[in-house]
Amino acid sequence: MYRPSSECAAISTEKLCQAIQLILFKHESLRTSLIFNEETNEFIQTIVDFKDNPRELFAFVESTFETDEQLNSMIDDEKYNSRLFDLSQGLVFRCHIMYFKGMSSNGLLRENDRILLNFHRAVFDHSSMNVFLQDLNEAYSSGRLATDENASLRYIDYSIAEQKMPMAAAKMFWMDALHDCKLDQSLSLPYDRYRLANEHRTGRGTSVSLDFGQDLSQAFLTFASFNNVNCQHLALTIYYVFLFKLTNGERDLCVGMNVENRYRDELKTLIGSFENTIPVRCQFDPCWSLYQLTTNVHEMLTDSFEYSYFPLQRILAQHADVSKAAFLDVSFEFMSTNSNEQHEIEIGDGRLSLVPISIKITEDEVMSKFDFIVSVQHDLHTNQLSLVLNASLDLFNVNNVENMAQQFHSMLEHIFGQSGNDQLSEPIYGLSLTLPDEKLLMKSMNNTQVSFSLLSCIHHEFAFQAMKHPQKLAVELDDQSLTYSELLYYTQVLSLNLVNKHKIVPGEIICQCVERSLSMVIGMMAIVMAGGVYCPLFPRDPQQRLHALLQQTQSRLVLVHYLTKDKFQNDVISSDINAVLTDENQGINVDVDRLSDVIVTPDSVAYIIFTSGSTGTPKAVQVCHRSFTGMIGSFVYKNIINGNDTIMQVARCSFDPHVRDILGSFIMGAALIMLHPGAIVDFQYLADVMKEKHITFLDTVPTVLYNLFTYLQQFDYITAMKCLRSLCTGGESCSAQLANLIQSIVNNTCQTWNMYGPAETTVGCTCHLLPIRTATENIPIGRPLSNYQHEVFDELLQRVSTNQEGELFVGGVGVFAGYLGRDDLTARIVVVIDGELFYRTGDLVRIGRDGFIHYVGRKDHQIKLHGQRIELGEIEQCLLQSSVSACVVVKWNDDHLVAYVQSCTIDEKQLRKHCQSHLSSHMIPSKFIVLEKLPLNSNGKIDRKSLPSPDFA
Repeated sequence: MYRPSSECAAISTEKLCQAIQLILFKHESLRTSLIFNEETNEFIQTIVDFKDNPRELFAFVESTFETDEQLNSMIDDEKYNSRLFDLSQGLVFRCHIMYFKGMSSNGLLRENDRILLNFHRAVFDHSSMNVFLQDLNEAYSSGRLATDENASLRYIDYSIAEQKMPMAAAKMFWMDALHDCKLDQSLSLPYDRYRLANEHRTGRGTSVSLDFGQDLSQAFLTFASFNNVNCQHLALTIYYVFLFKLTNGERDLCVGMNVENRYRDELKTLIGSFENTIPVRCQFDPCWSLYQLTTNVHEMLTDSFEYSYFPLQRILAQHADVSKAAFLDVSFEFMSTNSNEQHEIEIGDGRLSLVPISIKITEDEVMSKFDFIVSVQHDLHTNQLSLVLNASLDLFNVNNVENMAQQFHSMLEHIFGQSGNDQLSEPIYGLSLTLPDEKLLMKSMNNTQVSFSLLSCIHHEFAFQAMKHPQKLAVELDDQSLTYSELLYYTQVLSLNLVNKHKIVPGEIICQCVERSLSMVIGMMAIVMAGGVYCPLFPRDPQQRLHALLQQTQSRLVLVHYLTKDKFQNDVISSDINAVLTDENQGINVDVDRLSDVIVTPDSVAYIIFTSGSTGTPKAVQVCHRSFTGMIGSFVYKNIINGNDTIMQVARCSFDPHVRDILGSFIMGAALIMLHPGAIVDFQYLADVMKEKHITFLDTVPTVLYNLFTYLQQFDYITAMKCLRSLCTGGESCSAQLANLIQSIVNNTCQTWNMYGPAETTVGCTCHLLPIRTATENIPIGRPLSNYQHEVFDELLQRVSTNQEGELFVGGVGVFAGYLGRDDLTARIVVVIDGELFYRTGDLVRIGRDGFIHYVGRKDHQIKLHGQRIELGEIEQCLLQSSVSACVVVKWNDDHLVAYVQSCTIDEKQLRKHCQSHLSSHMIPSKFIVLEKLPLNSNGKIDRKSLPSPDFA
């Protein structure tokens, strides 16, 4: 859009209209119709005869406006009203004269009037504008426009000439260049929302502009000149590096790029749409220097441009299995412009000044057909560069896009803002996107150091609590109970038996296979007090597994009680806890001095817990006293749990929270309420215990919690939760539906925590307090607990920036002491960072701009299906945003995705519709299996091995 200059001669609308007619006569593309022939299944181009009625070959519209709102309304109509053009009639150009406050009485344009030139993109590209304006000036000035009757090439002949190009060589080039390239695989950018199917996308986007400035522009241009590459090639190289960092180290990048495609001199003076989009693919080694990558990109682009005339449709036709050209969603543009020439144009003796038209559809939004586009402009007049980052609001939040633009600029400063050419030798993977405020955020996130008094051994802390309040209730199970002094006494009796009779030495592993009972509690503390290492065996496990675990620990003694004493054969030495306490509890005095001689330090291993191994062999996680007491101190400091709590012990003994609930209660001085065996599925019993025993602390996995709270809601037994002060859940993703259900039942003073922590980090290492009475989606796992540190790294062990996906590393007080008998495995997953030990969790997370950590999924749950990389956790998170309470997605027979969901209110059709509106087609499960309840394993988690087989008949 242009406005007349008041300093020059006025422009005549009549002469302007005549000049445009001359342009249409010369440039047949502006009067070419395009009709689809259904019989031949092809488009037919026809040049509309100029002699019939040249005035009807284009729209010359005159309107008036008085306010900016009226002007903007007309501009929007020109931008978005597709009915203004008619390709079938060859109506592909419009000139709209907009008069300010009334039509011109003398046919001359005034200073506040506007001229809007509108072209259909099917016949007009960016380079055509210069041709049009030059011809407009000539036609207006002289009243005629020279045409070359002997021109060897007209626009309508372009497609014919294109077919005569050496297509065989081009075809071979693109086949080779895109060999094994996943053209339909979208890049894993730091999206804020799930990818929508095309029919559900709104087209809303946001745009961020950045000027390089004089110094950075000069450094960029100097770098390009010094290394003998042009600006376009260098800019694309930087874009690849940026995408490499954003995608957590993707080394095979393919993006879309528009090329002018005016490869012959005759084409440079034609008006038409010559641009072609080509896939530009870069495969590189992250250890390359920037110079090496630039050289590689230069060679790749030079070769690609040589065959850029090969139509995109034919490139894609060579890959029949590609359902969608996903590389187009992430594109790159580079333009060299001259701001001085573009801002003003000569029309005869008059002059028109450019009035930029905003691409915004609202004050804050623009149209965005694709996911992510970076456009770099080189202004030849000022010799400075700028970039525009355009992103889809269907996928990104505005603040995330603004943050990525700042990261791009920060990376440019890092590369070019330093003196000399030091960055030439720096590996690409070492370049960072982290902004200064993000560094401060991550530093503050790990500023968790707190001094605790709980730094001695578990049994020492327990003995201190028993001396402090001997008559306080320690543990209760139905009608049985023990005070702290009684528990201490029985623990000492059993400990002496282990030391004197069984000759247990410090550090020796003692297994215990006992159902929930007071004997379980006494046995656990006695093993620790005797200097042994507690190792639980779940009584309901198969006999074969129990013996396999015994053999793995090489334990020579198993503590049992009357319900489990027949679990083991004669070749296994077992000791009945009840019998020991009965036989030796004959009024004898406990030899405390003998127990004092047992040497146990805070760095001694306190317990072993088995976790599943990727090879099928369980891994024995060793946790020392210091880690355990430090973890309890972190929980107490956060007031998640404290010495005044009455704790209900829910977790089975094969799940490490049972150690925190039992031993943790006793070192804090809390009261522990045990449940009888099998109670986890008896919701009425659980509710009665909660109410009658005034339970203040409860921790269980989301699946169990959902079932329990649904029961309470259905039977109007909400009063069972009246005393609950602190509610924890973890081990699985916490759904928004569960969070809302919890908030509808617990009282306003109850704090609900979403916890996270592998056994290797001692029960828990992060926590997030759910906001009260606030709808929550995508619940984070929070921030590190006191004296824990968290780092998020990419595959090359480089710190990622906010909103980027990476693997979580956990350091600090809770890091375990290694896997029993597996030093090789320990060495692979325990690493030293800045002099401190960190555990590689294998969990993918991202850190939000608020410092909260969001769980993404397991690294080993990333699968490939039909060549597409899929994160199963992403599909599960999407399903959890529907009305399902729990779900799991699995890959079935290498050909299908199967989603198992727990719900009573949704069917397969509704689930499929939900996924279709939130996920890409390749991520939608082939089968949805709706179950009333998902099968659970012994730890209360979803048991994948027990899921029913799908029927694909």
